Amino acid sequence: MKITGIETRVVNAEMRNWVFVKVLTDEPGLHGWGEATLEWKTRAVVGAVEDLAPLIVGRDPRDIEQAVRVMRKQSFWRLGAIGMSAISGIEMALWDIMGKHFGVPVWRLLGGKVRDKVGVYTHLGLGDMRAVYETMETDPLVERAHAVVAKGYRAFKAVFIPYTHYHAPLPDVDKVARLMEALRKAVGPGIEIMVDFHGRPASVGAALAYIDALAPGRPMFVEEPLPPGDTAGLKALAARTSVPLATGERLVERAEFVDLLSASAVSIIQPDICHCGGLSEAKKIAAHAEAVGVGVAPHNPLGPIAGVAALHFAVSTPNHVIQEEMVGAVPWYFDVVEGPIRMVDGFWQVPDAPGLGIEVDEAACARHPFAPEVLHTQNAVMPDGTIVDW
Repeated sequence: MKITGIETRVVNAEMRNWVFVKVLTDEPGLHGWGEATLEWKTRAVVGAVEDLAPLIVGRDPRDIEQAVRVMRKQSFWRLGAIGMSAISGIEMALWDIMGKHFGVPVWRLLGGKVRDKVGVYTHLGLGDMRAVYETMETDPLVERAHAVVAKGYRAFKAVFIPYTHYHAPLPDVDKVARLMEALRKAVGPGIEIMVDFHGRPASVGAALAYIDALAPGRPMFVEEPLPPGDTAGLKALAARTSVPLATGERLVERAEFVDLLSASAVSIIQPDICHCGGLSEAKKIAAHAEAVGVGVAPHNPLGPIAGVAALHFAVSTPNHVIQEEMVGAVPWYFDVVEGPIRMVDGFWQVPDAPGLGIEVDEAACARHPFAPEVLHTQNAVMPDGTIVDW
């Protein structure tokens, strides 16, 4: 069997352009799908897929480890988030081909089943962009939390840490405390709440002020309390709080995760399968984490193929904790991809179809062509004009 071509399909979902990757083979009707979505870098990722394709066209798609090694080693330059996202989409598609070839779901090939269902969480507004990033007052926060719970979710994440520089102003800290208190009172102790800091605090002191404000509400974890790469800062935070810390969505090399895990800086790591090199690399990262007693909760606010890949990963990964999803990002989320994601009582069910178990409606994809994503990041400005992390 040989790879004969690699194509991309771009689907605009308002805040993100989903980048679907299609790997073709010389076996009639046999192809695979992956996802390489990277916010605000769509055209760069599509170009990277085109650049990488000549390295593996003509190779056997079942030699997945070798294909990834060729793309990384024979590119010479380190690939960064753009190149690694392109590799991730291609690699997922190769697993889809492998599963279809052998007639088994991908999770069987990743080591088999280690759980009977997969716990998931969503975001306020079920992933609607404005609900996620613009809910900063008590009444709408509580209303949207109730709506998520009413849909059957047993966990959700909120983003209500204000844009911050090196200091957390007392009024902002007090407001965060009030919001968390209102959320916990609204949903009770049986619902897990996660708070995403988005790397907004620029210092340990600022991050700690907000974490202390959240602590009485007992969050499951706080995510990216500091910008990515600040391992020393995370270690300092971990020493000063009992609130579990999580990070990793913006790390793309396994070595970055190894450094983070070696420092005992977090309780949860969050690799994104669409950015870290694909399913095989995510499994290797998870194995490093398991060896040092750290759980895995993969980042995944992306499209439906990414969601399905995350499902197969979760079914087969022992230290998987909970899975992020954003199926409400657009109302037609499931129109473009028919797949095995099925939630019952807050859990995804284990799929049994061969490969990833998806069918992509390319005509439906074409109804949502590329468009520039909403640049919500441009809101990350302090009152004095200082640009900060979104």
